[in-house]
Formats: sequence, structure tokens, C-alpha cells
Amino acid sequence: MSLMVSISGIRGIVGESLTPDVVVRYAAAFAEYCNRGTIVIGRDGRITGASIGHIVSSTLLQMGCNVIAIGTCPTPTVALAVEKMKAAGGIAVTASHNPMQWNGLKFMAPNGMFLNGEENRKFWQIAERGTFHYAKWDTQGKHVADSSFIDKHIAAVLYLPYIKVEQIRERKLKVVVDCVNAAGGVIIPKLLREFGCEVIEMNCDVNGIFSHMPEPIPENLTDLAAEVIAHKADVGIAVDPDVDRLVLIDEKGKPLVEEYTIATAVKFVLDAEKKLGRNNQTVVVNLSTTRAVEDIAAAYGATVVRTPVGEINVSSKMKERKAVIGGEGSGGVILPEVHLGRDAIVGIGLFLQLLSDFGGKTSELKSSLPQYIIVKNKIDLGILKPDAILQKLNEKYSKTEKTNNEDGLKIDFESSWVHLRKSNTEPIIRIIAEAKTEGEAAALVEKFKKEISE
Repeated sequence: MSLMVSISGIRGIVGESLTPDVVVRYAAAFAEYCNRGTIVIGRDGRITGASIGHIVSSTLLQMGCNVIAIGTCPTPTVALAVEKMKAAGGIAVTASHNPMQWNGLKFMAPNGMFLNGEENRKFWQIAERGTFHYAKWDTQGKHVADSSFIDKHIAAVLYLPYIKVEQIRERKLKVVVDCVNAAGGVIIPKLLREFGCEVIEMNCDVNGIFSHMPEPIPENLTDLAAEVIAHKADVGIAVDPDVDRLVLIDEKGKPLVEEYTIATAVKFVLDAEKKLGRNNQTVVVNLSTTRAVEDIAAAYGATVVRTPVGEINVSSKMKERKAVIGGEGSGGVILPEVHLGRDAIVGIGLFLQLLSDFGGKTSELKSSLPQYIIVKNKIDLGILKPDAILQKLNEKYSKTEKTNNEDGLKIDFESSWVHLRKSNTEPIIRIIAEAKTEGEAAALVEKFKKEISE
């Protein structure tokens, strides 16, 4: 497996594609890209995070950068720290939802957002050059450890104008939380207890040994679902290792699925904005996110803007359009009131307030939202050219349906949609379809698999 280099940073298997020399090269390149300014670093709790973090820190110091090391914490906490400290950039040592043998680096601009396409191109050019001028012995950077940002991140949620802490405390919610023994293990239980919740911790040891496959999707959350039922909890909470994705489990042990994390956040924020007398708001989500967002937004007179898949695409458009809420259907909530990045800590606060306002059970809250089902699949192309296939399909469907070519091909039908995206690493097209029922969505996937094959 070769090193993965993308708009999301670099990622690889430690000791194979992600080696010390690779870490040094990209850390040194980022130091130069940031004009040797102050850089914030944090890590997601993986076993290899400490050693890689030391390499990153030492390289930055040798390049003349001052380093603020904030320890094991969520990636969104690093983003928040970059913005608050007015740093030149940030590095999160994380491989997101990849298994334990993986690690990587995510790079942040001074505004706490990930590097966009143009910024990444400039950065990659420096890294590809591979030669760096290190600082002399008397001009090297200074290292400062600052462990305060976990509490600052919690405070940023508690003091949101939408949040009524005492009201949530009165509910005395019982919550089971699974942090997969990574960065969420400290901050999430602490946040929940601030909200007066009774917390049952699962895999909150932050020892970096993942207790199950770390991506927070239903098949990896069966133990959490069982614990929710066993403890008669009000809700279960699952996050990925770097805590930018949030998935909720209802009191019956049934996942709300990733898509409904952003749906609940949109519902809550638009309702709160309306109560504050602020209407005609904008919501930004990616092209593959559930249509439930449109249905919810329509009820509040809000506008929904769609972007290509990718956090930086969503957050950049949110900044441009001054959106009040946004995110991705993978469980990522972006609230600009805190910062312009996916943040499970923010998502938890918004959900608890929504559940408190709603007054009923989690399952009842889910049932009150527009109901859709997403089915995902892929098709191997062999020697076929994905661009040519997508162009032909667009020519066919654009005559009668609404289509979008910003990120592959999205076709919107009256009560369903399909999104076809080519892979950048494999000869495949990914097929994502959504409809009112699972059968309809699955049929839509099969229909387009057949059309592509033909």
C-alpha cells in the first residue's frame, strides 16, 4: 500500500508507506509553507501517535518553528487551538477512521480549516522538492506544551447561545459512549458530565488499542447497541478515533445512521435561529448527504447549497455563503459559531439540546424527521474509462432530470437520487443512492450498475 496523499493530508501504514523520512519530509515542507511560524500539533491517541508526534515536533523545531503541543485530543480541538492561538498552521497526527496500523498527518491553515486545493498544491510542491534549509543551532524553535484546549473546547460548546445547560441537566440523561480507546475518551465523558448526564463509558481508555474496527458505522457498533439496551440508556454515542464524526444510537439499540447526525443538527440550529428572529438562513452539505436536509430546511425557509464531497469543500462554501450550519452525511457537523470544521463535540451538544427541547425519546425524535434510506455500492470498470461513462450518463439524464457534475455525476429524481463518483485510487465507480425505502434505493443502485456495465 503506497502513501495516500490527498486534500485530507497524508496517510499510510506505519513502517511501510508512513516512515520517519516521510514524516520529516512533510513536516519540514509544512514548516516552510507556514514561513516557519508557530504551529500547533495534537494527536488522536493511536499507539504510534507519540513517536510520530515527536518526529513532527522535532522537525518543526529544527526548521525554526515554535511548537505548541496540545497532546492527545480530537482533530477539531487542534483546529480550534490554531484559530485561538493565531498560529501559522496546525498538524493533527491521525489516520481518522483507518485501522490501528495506519497513521497520518492532517494539515491546517491559520484559520483552523484544512488546506484547500490551491493551498495543497503549493504545499505538495515544497514536499516533492525534498530539500530543506534547517535552522542554525541558535535560531531553532521553542516547544511549549499546553493541555488546556480540551477544557476550552468543552467551554466553546457549553457557552453557545443555543445551549441551555440547566435545561439539559434537568433531563438527567443516561448515555453510553464508545470512544474506541482514542482521542474522545477524555473529552466526551467530561462534556457529558457537564451536561448532567449519567455516563457509561465504553472503550474510553485512550490507550490506542482499538476495541473494534474504528469507523462508526452500524456493523461496528453492535456492542454499543447492546450496552444501550442493557443499561436502559437514553442514547448511545460513537465517534471515530479523531472525533470529527458522530453517530447516535437510540434507546432501542438502533443506530440513527450517520446521515441523521447532520439532519438533527440542521433541524436544531434552524429552529434556534428562527426563535432568535433570524430567518432565510443557508445550510451547506455535500452532494452525497441525505435529502432529509432539504426537507428540514424547506420547513424553515432556509436555502441548501451542495458541494463536492470533502470537508474543506463544505467549510469553504460555508464561509463564502455565511452559512449557519453545515456538514457531511458521514456524521460530520460543522458549526461556524465554534469553528469551520467537522466536530463531534459540537454535534453532541446540539443533539442533547434538541433532545431536551423535544422532550421525547431518541427513537421518537428520529421518527419525527423526514425518512430516507441510503444504499452504497461500487462497480469495477476494468479497462473502461470512468469519465466517458459519466459523460454518457449525463447526456442521457440531463434531458429529463436535474444533474450535477461538480463531483462525478449526481442525478436527482422526484423522490430519490443517485450519486456516481469515480475513485482516485481504484478502477471503480462508487454508487450512492437514496430513496424513501431500502428496496427503492437498492433498485436504483442495481439499475445504474446495469447501465454502467452496458
